[in-house]
Formats: sequence, C-alpha cells, structure tokens
Amino acid sequence: MLASAIQVLAQTTKDIPVIGRWDITIDKAGKSLPSWLEVQKSGTHTLIGRFTYAFGSARPISEVKPDGGKYSFSIPPQWEEGTRNMDFEVEVVNDNQIKGTMVYTDGLTYNFTGVRAPLLAKTATPVWGKPVKLFNGKDTKGWHTDGKNQWTVENGILRSLHSGANLITDKKFTDFKLHIEFRYQKGSNSGIYLRGRYEVQVIDTKTGAPEPINNQFSAIYGFLPPNKMMAKDAGQWQTYDITLVGRLVTIVANGTMVICRQEIPGITGGAIDSKEGEPGPILIQGDHGPIDYRNIVITPAK
Repeated sequence: MLASAIQVLAQTTKDIPVIGRWDITIDKAGKSLPSWLEVQKSGTHTLIGRFTYAFGSARPISEVKPDGGKYSFSIPPQWEEGTRNMDFEVEVVNDNQIKGTMVYTDGLTYNFTGVRAPLLAKTATPVWGKPVKLFNGKDTKGWHTDGKNQWTVENGILRSLHSGANLITDKKFTDFKLHIEFRYQKGSNSGIYLRGRYEVQVIDTKTGAPEPINNQFSAIYGFLPPNKMMAKDAGQWQTYDITLVGRLVTIVANGTMVICRQEIPGITGGAIDSKEGEPGPILIQGDHGPIDYRNIVITPAK
C-alpha cells in the first residue's frame, strides 16, 4: 500500500512541471535581480511555496494557482515600498526553465526568467587544502566593494564605521571551511554571504529576540535557525566556524555547533546572483550599521 501511494505521488508530481526549486533573475529597470522560487504540493491538489526576492527573507506562498498552463501567486510586501501585493505569473518553458512576470509594489510589471536549481549533492568527503588568510591585517588587498568604500583597517581590525558598501573577496570558492571573528555595536547588523548567496546572520540579538529563530544570530537568514542561541553581548568579539559542502552547512558559533549539516534550500535576500551551480565569493555586509571583523581564514576543498 505504501509503495503504491509513493508511486502515485511521484507520478502526480511529475505531471506538475512547476514543482521544484528555481533560480530566478528578474529584469527590473535594467538591473538583474537574483530571486528564488520553490513550489511543492500540499495534500492532494494544492500547490504552495516559498519565494525570496532580491532583498529580505524567504516568505511563504499560501497558494500557487494553476491557470491554463500557467501558474500565479501573490505575496504581501515585506521590506518593499508600497502596500500592494507583488503578483507573479509563471510559465514552464521546459523541464529546466521557466519565465514570467512580476507586478511589483509600485504597480509596474517586470519580466523574469529562471532555471531549475542544481541539487549540489556531493558523494565524496571533501579533501581540504591549506588555510588561506583572506584578510592580511594591513589593508583590503584581495577584496573589492560594490559601492563607495567605507571600510578601513585599524590595528589589524577590518572596520566599517558606518553603513555603506559590502566587501567582497576577489577570489571565488566552491566548498570550504571559514573561520571569522566579528564585533558589533549595540543594535547593529551585518552578515556573511557564503559564495555570495547564502547569508549567515550577524546581528545584535541579545537586545532583540533571544530565541533561536531563522533571522537572528547565526541563522541562515530566513531559512535555518540555530538550535541554540550563543550570541554574546554587543561590544565583545565573537566567532563563527562555518563549513559549506554543496548545500550542506555546519555553523559553530562561539564554540558551540548550532547548525549541523543542514541543507540551504536556496539563495537568501541580498545575494550577488542566483547562479547556485557556480563558485562564489565571500561577501561581508556593510550596509546595516557599524561592524568590525578580524582573523578571516578560509580552507578551500581541493
């Protein structure tokens, strides 16, 4: 009986080509905005999902509605300006491609395309190479910004004294282990983007929400909460040790493992692009308040 039910479900899923995860690029006023869509079945006939826009966290889709070979859904604004919903229409081009339109909160319509997200499954245990210092303690050599550079170096500390540009490594990486130390002021906020696409949240959580939820300290923003809140008080140095292999991430925060080999479903808001199958840089968020970093060391897989 169970085997028969699984076969029926598999066949039903196969007959709905929009089901799955999609890496999307939205053409918005000449800018390419990375986004992400997941569609799945709820029960026997309803489609639901999740969507990540170019900024903000993944948000739920209560229903994806089929209509004559196309699919539509609507989500309320999160950090977007305006009050109207964002309305989407999706068409499956083939098994691995979609296209569609987004009516934004300003009422204007923009086109997007998407490809089926790669599984990024790894069958072999990584063989690690030699550790590499990403920050030399003297200057920002090996890094660049995505805007006017406000980052400075003082006494071996990489500092952003006010909100400004994000800092991005020149080199790109696939699988790696990353050690990084940081210090934030009260109420401040930053983030560490793995491959430039998956944000590990850095935020003064102790003055906000101390419970382990998916948008606070040591979370994969909007997706994976830590199993324990290990944040220290603002003004203290703290550490992350992060391992990323394919989609599987492990995070040790201040010496305690808080996420263990959990799958990152898709890109988080603020990602540099939605090309999940490609290597990417380490990106440090500098547009959310003062933040200090030091001792940034990466160990890439061979």
